[in-house]
Amino acid sequence: MSKSICQVSVSPVRKEPSDTSEMITQILFGEFVEVLEVLKNWVKIKIIFDGYEGWVDIKQILMLSDLEYSALSQETSFISEPFGLLVYDHKPFPVTIGAEIHTLQEPDTFQLTQSKKFFIEDSLIKGKQTKEKILDFAFKYINTPYLWGGKSTYGIDCSGFTQMVYKICGYKLPRDAYQQAEIGEVLSFIEESEPGDLAFFENSEGKIIHVGFVLPEQKILHAHGKVRIDNLDYTGIFNSEINRYTHQLRFIRKIF
Repeated sequence: MSKSICQVSVSPVRKEPSDTSEMITQILFGEFVEVLEVLKNWVKIKIIFDGYEGWVDIKQILMLSDLEYSALSQETSFISEPFGLLVYDHKPFPVTIGAEIHTLQEPDTFQLTQSKKFFIEDSLIKGKQTKEKILDFAFKYINTPYLWGGKSTYGIDCSGFTQMVYKICGYKLPRDAYQQAEIGEVLSFIEESEPGDLAFFENSEGKIIHVGFVLPEQKILHAHGKVRIDNLDYTGIFNSEINRYTHQLRFIRKIF
């Protein structure tokens, strides 16, 4: 299968090959995908990081030769600020936190191909980070609007939020909340949790439908309407603005 790379800031990945189809996730600038099928102006892709499949506009990805993919995939850094800026063809090229930068040819230069050179005007991060850094990066998304399938500071959903923060910090999580709920160690009590652990929530049928970051003092940081802080207890998430519980707690997991 041929490899491609996202060449726009954020590309929607849709359930079907149509602009009106549901967005199921996104790929950010620099993310690698496998090409599974080409249908006119649409490409069915598999995201290499988490295996998610869907359809993207063919204009928003760049096909890579085996040699180009091999060269680019040697080293990955991430844009570390909520809104970053690259320069392409002497023009600004905005990106979001979590955009991937591969194999710098010079300290401030990144090439997708010989004809597509980007200059970097932002700080980068790479490698595994300490647990304390998890929340540092999570708080960079505060007040980001909720967007089903979103993974960026332009809009994000609950599991996209947790996946992206852990990804930036060097850890791999699957895309959906129910998949993430199978990773790590289940804790018996809230008091055993540490800031940065993940709390999972279920619906009336027992299905995992929501996830967020445990904070100190029985608080939670999660994407619900926007990335926000709410109260957390054994029942679930209590939203003091509307004075009611919004999510029922299933368990808390220590990811690492």
